[in-house]
Amino acid sequence: MGADGGSSVNNCPHLWQSRSPMPSAEGCEECLNSGAEWVHLRMCMTCGHVGCCDYSPNKHARGHFHDSEHPVIRSFQPGESWLWCFPDEIGYDPEDVDLEGADLS
Repeated sequence: MGADGGSSVNNCPHLWQSRSPMPSAEGCEECLNSGAEWVHLRMCMTCGHVGCCDYSPNKHARGHFHDSEHPVIRSFQPGESWLWCFPDEIGYDPEDVDLEGADLS
């Protein structure tokens, strides 16, 4: 929420860079390849990369952001749909995000 009590969604240009990607894997790509374990999963909203969260030992979702500069992830946990913008360090409920007119292809 913004300082005025309104949503700060309109202040985050990175949400407009989001797409509707297909998940790249059913688990953290890097952890699956190395045999490591993860805590929770996150999916990149630019390319669909699935990585593990910051509570996981390897933090592959954040690593993907640093390597790719793809700014927005969403929870890839069953029953969760929140979004997170790494550059702005802010989370969003997708129901509060109006991307009308955005090119989400």
